[in-house]
Amino acid sequence: MHTAAVATAQPAAAGGADKKPLLDVNGIEVIYNQVILVLKGVSLRVDEGAIVALLGANGAGKTTTLRAVSNLLRGERGEVTKGAITLREQRIEALSPAALVQRGVVQVMEGRHCFAHLSIEENLLTGAYTRTDGKAAIARTLEKVYDYFPRLKTRRHSQAAYTSGGEQQMCAIGRALMSEPRMVLLDEPSMGLAPQIVEEVFSIVRDLNRREGVSFLLAEQNTHMALTYADHGYILENGRVVMDGPAAALRENEDVKEFYLGMGGGDRKSFKDVKSYKRRKRWLA
Repeated sequence: MHTAAVATAQPAAAGGADKKPLLDVNGIEVIYNQVILVLKGVSLRVDEGAIVALLGANGAGKTTTLRAVSNLLRGERGEVTKGAITLREQRIEALSPAALVQRGVVQVMEGRHCFAHLSIEENLLTGAYTRTDGKAAIARTLEKVYDYFPRLKTRRHSQAAYTSGGEQQMCAIGRALMSEPRMVLLDEPSMGLAPQIVEEVFSIVRDLNRREGVSFLLAEQNTHMALTYADHGYILENGRVVMDGPAAALRENEDVKEFYLGMGGGDRKSFKDVKSYKRRKRWLA
């Protein structure tokens, strides 16, 4: 490969080799319906305060990886059959999604899942359902969300079904923030949004990361945008991590430019066509 680190059995640091990871995913395999192998030994880590991007084409395994972390696989007859997932060095595979929220991990699902019949503010308040610190504390968090998403404050009484796609995406992220998470799993935040709205959403993600210390693990097909805002990136292909490294290094990698940034020519269709990739036989199934 070029400048980016190549994935190995030990996941590379996303924020510094001397730091203990907030999240550590080590060699997980995921099977659906007891027969369909989707993830094949995926390893990654997210350090405290980092933004980490999962990149790859549709079907590469990005959403499945997020759902493995948040333990939402069971609803789709999926399960982690090998490997380990730890949060602050404690295993979390057996925890319920609700228990993970209480530990500060919340997922924003792909597709802007808002309660269509509720107002924007009612949607946001559902995100505080698990909190026990009182109405005043929840009200302060709500105002903080409105500070980050002024569009939502303007539309706070509007029914979610009648707001724009960008406003619904902001609502979904804001609802996650109402639980005061330490880590947000963000699935395809740019999907279906106009470029200027995508830029606005990612800019807010960066502000939340820098000002609030919220860590993000985001799955995204918009590689250019993700690598602009992330600290570290992992590229998935056919359920495997085929490359990872600092976002700046991945942006300059010639193969990444060609396959994911549309900045190269040639007839290669995947990383399997790269000679240096072919030599790593452990990735060829």
